[in-house]
Amino acid sequence: MSRDAEIRAKLARLEALFARGATEGERAAAGAAIDRLQARLGADAPVDEPETEMQYTFPDTWSVRIFVALCRKHGVRPYRYPRQRRTTVMVRVRQRAFEATVAAEFRTLHRELIGYFEEMVDHLIADAMRGDGDDETLEQRQIGR
Repeated sequence: MSRDAEIRAKLARLEALFARGATEGERAAAGAAIDRLQARLGADAPVDEPETEMQYTFPDTWSVRIFVALCRKHGVRPYRYPRQRRTTVMVRVRQRAFEATVAAEFRTLHRELIGYFEEMVDHLIADAMRGDGDDETLEQRQIGR
C-alpha cells in the first residue's frame, strides 16, 4: 500500500472514531490526529501552486500506455484534444507534485521497458535470424561509381 493510501486509511479510521467518540477527550484526540494527517496529505501538494496544463509527447504507444496507466493510478485524468496525435497526452496537475510522483515513476518504468525491448530484439536477431545485427560492420556504398 502506498504512503498516501496508508494515510487516507488512517484518516478514515480516525473520522469513524471521531464520529462515535464516547467522551469529549476521545473526540478532541481524534480531531487533532485528523488535522495532523490532513496536513501530511496537504504537504505533498502545495495549495499555493496552481494546476497547469502539461503536454507530454512520447516516441511510441507503449510509453503512452504506461504513462496513462500511471496517471490513472495516481488519480490524474489524462486527456487528448481533437486531432492530437495518439502519442500526445495532456494532463492538468500541480507540476511539482506531478513531476515528483508520476513523472519520476514513469521514467523508471520507461527505462525498464526500453531495456526489456533491447534484450528481446537482440534475442530475436541472434536466434531467429542467425545474425548479430551489428550496424557498425555495414559496408559503405560509394555514390557515383
